[in-house]
Amino acid sequence: MSVYKKLQEARVMLHNTQLNKSGKNKFANFNYFELGDFIPQVTDIFNKVGLCGVVSFTNDTAYLTVHEVEGDGFITFTSPLVYASVEKTQPIQNLGSTHTYLRRYLWLMCMEITENDVVDSVEPKAPVKFVSTINKPTTAEINKKLSENLATYTAPKPTTGPWALSVSDTEDVSAWMGALEAGCDGLLALAVSADDVATIFKTNRSVFDKAKSLDETAYSKIMEKFTATKKSLTKA
Repeated sequence: MSVYKKLQEARVMLHNTQLNKSGKNKFANFNYFELGDFIPQVTDIFNKVGLCGVVSFTNDTAYLTVHEVEGDGFITFTSPLVYASVEKTQPIQNLGSTHTYLRRYLWLMCMEITENDVVDSVEPKAPVKFVSTINKPTTAEINKKLSENLATYTAPKPTTGPWALSVSDTEDVSAWMGALEAGCDGLLALAVSADDVATIFKTNRSVFDKAKSLDETAYSKIMEKFTATKKSLTKA
């Protein structure tokens, strides 16, 4: 008789035995099997069918190997090793708890002993609904704000005044960045040398610092335009 056949017979014999759950989970309100509720019966049945179970551990895995008492057949059950963590206990006590838990789970697995499904038995929590309190502006509103911001900007000529940008503050970051980009485009179009490009950046450094903090992606796009303009004027 194969080791698989012997194990199956042992399972049938155990399932025909009246087992009582002595473990009690007071928080989730369900009973469960302790080792003492079935190990004596399993040991007796294994002795009758010619099997022997051996539990062992490595640093990361727990093993239960069921051997034939007379023969070379064996079946191994494994489980990842997760250490118990109980408050106000010594490390050796946590190790003992770990071994006890894993032995129980391995034997439950081996003998196909059914337990309550803890996850399904717990009453599900009502899903949390998130309601946005932010009113998303329409395209028309964004365009209106952009136009208002652009209206406050006057691009100075390099021969008549400083290269200063003026962009009105707004709660709409996208509109503000759009106005800044448009203003930069206007100034860069007036630049006639690489020095002009550098002066535009230095003059408006505080504005660009703010842009970087608000939207780094949009800021990088503007800086790419500065780089491209400077290179084109240097070649010229």
